[in-house]
Amino acid sequence: MPMIDVYATIGTFADKHELAKELADTLKTIEGVPNIPMFRQNTAGFVHELPEGDISNVEGESNYVRVQVLTNAGALGRDKQLAVVEQFTDIIAKAAGDETLKTRTWVLLTEAVEGGWGLSGHANTNEELIAAARKQIGELQAKAAED
Repeated sequence: MPMIDVYATIGTFADKHELAKELADTLKTIEGVPNIPMFRQNTAGFVHELPEGDISNVEGESNYVRVQVLTNAGALGRDKQLAVVEQFTDIIAKAAGDETLKTRTWVLLTEAVEGGWGLSGHANTNEELIAAARKQIGELQAKAAED
């Protein structure tokens, strides 16, 4: 259940909510996790707007976007890493209405250590997350069979 944080100067994006939703959905799709509530409700994007001047490179320019993606350890193999960076960069540029932003968007991929991923008040290991997902899938299948 990844968390996505986007940092940009105020006014960069017209629809921050839609941007957060699109990034979350894209990451869930790239990860290839089951389409169950556990993943739909716990993969989220956060758009942080910073005042003018709070971002700067060495030359003083501040027209950059930083995206940090936090996943559980091992969630993104190399092909998925490449897909996240490429697709997120495209989504950011589109949401800002500025294709040149592709050259000024930084995407950082970070993995939480094993057991360093909390959900429902518990620091889960990957094995525990998989077990919880399988349990939810079983419950959904049993409910569907009853209906």
